[in-house]
Amino acid sequence: MKSHRFPKAILDIAKAVKGKRSRVVVDHILQHGSITTEDLENYGYKHPPMAIRDVREQGLPREMFWTTSSDGRSIAGYRFGDPRGIRRDRLGGRAIFSKDFHEQVCEAHKSCCAICLTRYEHRYLQLDHRVPYEVAGEMAGTGITDYMPLCGSCNRAKSWSCEHCDNWVKERDPTLCDTCYWARPEHHEHIALCAIRRLDIAWQGEEAKEYDDLRRIADGKKQRLPDFVKEVLRISVLKKSADREDPGSDKDR
Repeated sequence: MKSHRFPKAILDIAKAVKGKRSRVVVDHILQHGSITTEDLENYGYKHPPMAIRDVREQGLPREMFWTTSSDGRSIAGYRFGDPRGIRRDRLGGRAIFSKDFHEQVCEAHKSCCAICLTRYEHRYLQLDHRVPYEVAGEMAGTGITDYMPLCGSCNRAKSWSCEHCDNWVKERDPTLCDTCYWARPEHHEHIALCAIRRLDIAWQGEEAKEYDDLRRIADGKKQRLPDFVKEVLRISVLKKSADREDPGSDKDR
């Protein structure tokens, strides 16, 4: 099949792409004009969004569209986007940050992942825009408060959730992203537009014993640990609320 024509700016970036998975995606799009999740599965990739993310992180703009699979299902397809969306701050799939800037962002978060709050050495934390650049563009900002440090696991989880959010796919409204858990975990109104509230808690170091104790009690009650922790918090909050309403109740007992 004859190769499709692309702007020189796209071709220049595409030719420089490295990595087996991203190379497969780029070569397929160059040859066929687009690639679908079915195509990626045929190449052996069980998690197509990860392969697409690899290309995005190389600085290549891409856009998603809906198409039909060989068995009639609705599936996602991807093609190169507007050349004006090329990320010039990317090199080999990584954003280029000065060491000083990376340190400042990490220090602002007390060396913790902004999502799970686990403390890491700075070299293990990856910087990510609070509001995805793909949604906000230049409005995503370049200041310390515009970024958040994430551990590798939380960064992957955020990428997957964002890329499957209707706001990412359709609306691209930065204000909706800014009120999402993945941008403001400390004060959010939704998670990928779903009415969900989430709190990540990590027990680290000597605190790990407290976690083990909670796990044993939950197991003894045959409860899932998250459900048990919710129950403990609910009882504690209700008790404190009752004590505030009737300060003398403790003395009467």
